[in-house]
Amino acid sequence: MKKLSLLALALLLPTSTHTLRAQDAPADAEGCKDSALVTRMQGSTLSACDNKEFDQFDVTINNKENEPKTKHVEGELHSYNYNTREGVSEIQVFRNLENALRTGGFHIVFEDNPGYISASKGKTWIVIENSGSYYYQTIITEQQMVQEVTADASSLQDEINKSGHVAVYGILFDTGKATLQDSSTSTLNEIIKLLQQDVALKLRIEGHTDNVGAAASNQILSQKRADAVRTWLVSHGIAADRLTAKGYGDTKPVSDNSTDDGRAKNRRVELAKESEIGLDKGGGQGRD
Repeated sequence: MKKLSLLALALLLPTSTHTLRAQDAPADAEGCKDSALVTRMQGSTLSACDNKEFDQFDVTINNKENEPKTKHVEGELHSYNYNTREGVSEIQVFRNLENALRTGGFHIVFEDNPGYISASKGKTWIVIENSGSYYYQTIITEQQMVQEVTADASSLQDEINKSGHVAVYGILFDTGKATLQDSSTSTLNEIIKLLQQDVALKLRIEGHTDNVGAAASNQILSQKRADAVRTWLVSHGIAADRLTAKGYGDTKPVSDNSTDDGRAKNRRVELAKESEIGLDKGGGQGRD
């Protein structure tokens, strides 16, 4: 009877120990859950996560010479920090995630075995930074930011009174086209208010691009965009003789065209006061 009791206890011990380990295992961070695109390494714990409606991330990719370069991506971003189970090696994590990405239809654009993988599928990018005992997973899907803040008529007036012109960044176009996006309406309405408040004000609408593409094409595009803004304002009640339009293409950058952020600043519409056209802030040299 005593031997039977000891045997029963021995059979129970592994189950009891396993249950205890499961109970003691760290839980995922509150509010964190795996992405639907890539599951975790078995036995891993999600120690932290972050979700952004719009953010930026630099992804390492291969260039045409098969050398690493950085691609700046902006869009919806999700990040995950995983602690792996004991005994897992770097190469084990690397191969598992690499194979999972390939199976999921992702194209591996750069890898530094076993510490880094970047992959893309359509407009979605996944980056894995791996040390074996833990790894970071970042997923960013390219998209345009929804413009939520616009310049009001008062701030536009203040800048025009001060310098004779103002850059307006709330006017957005479809990529490579002169089609105004619906999100531009609130900013355009503020320009209407500006013109209604100062009935003597005449404006030149200036179109500007970054330096991507041929200069001649950028010139044409910038003119079409300036014309599109003028046409919209006239169609909403502004007298045509109060507005002119001119495209400058990529000839008047205000920032560095070698960065995505700089190019975004260079793609803009400016408003210039007619009485200031041909004069700089000092009243001597022409802005043209």
